[in-house]
This record gives sequence, structure tokens and C-alpha cells, in this order.
Amino acid sequence: MRVAQVTRFGDPEVLVPAEVPDPVAGPGEVVVRVSDVDTIFVETQVRAGAFGGHFPVKAPYVPGGGVAGQVNAVGEGVDPGWVGRRVVTALGFTGGYAEQAVARAAKLVPVPDGLGLRDAVALVHDGVTATALLESTGLAAGERLLLLGASGGMGTLLVQLARSAGAHVVAVARGERKTLLVRELGADTVVDATRPDWVGQARAALGSTGADVVLDGVGGDMGLAAFPLAADGGRFSAHGAPTGGFAPVDPAEATRRGIKLVGIEDVRLPDDAYVRLAAKALAEAAAGRLRPVIGGTFPLERAADAHRAIESRELLGKVLLTT
Repeated sequence: MRVAQVTRFGDPEVLVPAEVPDPVAGPGEVVVRVSDVDTIFVETQVRAGAFGGHFPVKAPYVPGGGVAGQVNAVGEGVDPGWVGRRVVTALGFTGGYAEQAVARAAKLVPVPDGLGLRDAVALVHDGVTATALLESTGLAAGERLLLLGASGGMGTLLVQLARSAGAHVVAVARGERKTLLVRELGADTVVDATRPDWVGQARAALGSTGADVVLDGVGGDMGLAAFPLAADGGRFSAHGAPTGGFAPVDPAEATRRGIKLVGIEDVRLPDDAYVRLAAKALAEAAAGRLRPVIGGTFPLERAADAHRAIESRELLGKVLLTT
């Protein structure tokens, strides 16, 4: 079968097409014939050689942790009723950039009728994480949310989910195209991060008490600059690191101000929680209440171009691969 394989760590050109044997389902596993593949920013960072301590992969490897498709075969101990069903699933971190992928049956999520596989796969990571973040921070109706990275795949979902929850959303994005998109999705106030006074604008939009919840999908200095905008007794989630690192918030300062810190470890979910949250996100999309923003799709053979598009940050929303 065809795959896209990282031959060594480096620039996008190390991600090349290859042929490998068809996979076989082991006990508790299925084989999914893949139609669409989710891509996320951290996959480009790992391909470039970063985060080896968090993602201990060795080249050559096939990236890809989230796929949509149809169950092709089941292994020992798996209900044969899965065969032929449309599903999404999270694989871990490898194996998804392929025509077929082995997945654990415990992590299969059926795709509702009426929802396309392309929209479904756009939720396989970001929809789950976005829903988990709102649960872990306890965002409630009437609260003020500051959202960094609002125009990305997960940010666009968070805008919609937070508005549905009744929160007042102050969203931060970069440039005219991205801020316009975020405004169209329902943010109450949109702040352009390219402006030198973006922190002051966000502070003015949040009011004197600040944000009840800050969701930082950017990290680094930008995330750190947003920390003072959190209200005393509020919640601050440092879950994003496309800048190269998570926001280096001082835990002692957070404790002094009574701010609950949430990190990426809080959205690493056991199988049952993943399935529950994925099903919830898919149901919202099937009902028309949640719209994934897909900025670009690339055939499997052009996975390197997909990575370039992600790294350029020029496309809005998600970048997907198709087989």
C-alpha cells in the first residue's frame, strides 16, 4: 500500500511517498481503509526533530495520528459488525499517512449519517481536544474567554463551542483574513495579534476583571503575555506550542492569584473519554452546530506540501490529506 514516510528528521522534503506491505489486524484491532487523514502542527515539529522526549519516534516512520475511513477487517476478539462501518479514530502518533491503518477497536468512533468523512476527520483531534478543554476549564455561560490562536483548526472550533456555551469570546488571531474568519464564526471581539498593542486591546475587551478562562493555543512569549489577562481565581490553559514551546507560566504566581493551570497532560485522554468526546463533537457537526474550517486538502503523495502549508500558517483552519 501507499504511505507517506519520514525518511529522516529535517525539512518537509524528508516526507516522501513509499510502498509498504498491507497491514494485518491483531487481537483487539481493526484495519481501516483510509479516506482522509488529519494533520496537526506538532507533526511538522516532530518531523523537523523537535519534541523527541514527548514523541520518541525513530526515522523512518509513517506520521499521522488521526484517520477517517471504513473498517476493512477485524482481528481476534473484535465484533465483526464493525466491518463496513464509517469511522474515525486516533492512532497515537504514527501510521495514519497511509491507504490503510491499524487501529484499536476500543478507540473507534462511528461517523453519524449525513456527516462527511472529511468533516469528521477534521474533528478527530481538534474536536476532541476542544471539547475536553472546555470541560477541564469549566467554561460556563456568562463567563469571559480569551482565546489565543483562534483561526487554527482547534481555535475555530473553540470559538463556536464557547459561543454555544454562552460565553463571551475575545479571540486573538493574526492578520486581516484570519480575524475576519474568527469574527464570522461568532467571536464577540477579535484582536489582531500583529498589532503591537494587542494585549491592551484584549484587556480593554475583557473589562477590569479580566478573563475567567484563557485558552492559549500559541504558547511561548505570546502565551506568557496573555497570563496577566486572566482574572484572579480564573483558569489558564497552556496547551499549544506552535511557537516551539508552551507558555512558561510561573506556577507560584498562579497559586498566589488562585489561578488553576491546565496543561496538555490534562487533555491526554483514556479510550473511553476519547470516544465519548469524539462522539459528542461528531454529533454537534452532524446537527449543523459545529463547522470545521478546512483550509486545504492534499493527496497523500503531496504530504510534504501539506507540511509546508501548515508551517507557512497561510491557510485558514485545518490541512488534511486524502488517499
